Amino acid sequence: MRHGKKFNHLGRKTAHRKAMLTNMACSLIEHKSINTTIAKAKALRGFVEPLITKSKTDSTHSRRVVFSNLQNKEAVTELFREIAPKVANRPGGYTRIIRTGYRLGDNAEMCMIELVDFNEIYTNEKAKTTTRRSRRGGSSKAAASTEEVTTEETVVEATEVETVEAVEESVEEVKKVEEDSSEEPEAKADDSEEAETEEK
Repeated sequence: MRHGKKFNHLGRKTAHRKAMLTNMACSLIEHKSINTTIAKAKALRGFVEPLITKSKTDSTHSRRVVFSNLQNKEAVTELFREIAPKVANRPGGYTRIIRTGYRLGDNAEMCMIELVDFNEIYTNEKAKTTTRRSRRGGSSKAAASTEEVTTEETVVEATEVETVEAVEESVEEVKKVEEDSSEEPEAKADDSEEAETEEK
């Protein structure tokens, strides 16, 4: 009778289920994330998280307890050397289950189960730091920052004034050249008119 057995049997007998969870836990520890079905991922979470908690205390006893569950020396070494220091400050919840849709053949709901501290996409995103600004009397830091801002503004204004002056000078030179060029044809036209009047 299965009275009170609330865990998911996953359609397997006890030995098969334990072996499968052991293999999946070793793969998760080695690769930091694996793809599987939702039901297996939830069963794996309940299997592997107590082992990760055990790995926080690096003693011979905890290593032997973890090894009795994993049966894999490389996985135990990886767990105690790489994973335990990263999750040392996390009070549980070492895994994350992300749903990825449905499998094509049997429409089983698939997911990716991963170790939270090893996902670089989520952990690298830092919250934006916002500074509070008040209108009350500022401290010396605020005064220093305003002085820096004003000096930067004066430098920017000075460069803007210099560029405006240079542009104005170039415009004036262009106008002078245009005036000179326009005066020369007029002078030639005047000379030709004088020559025509003389001939008459």
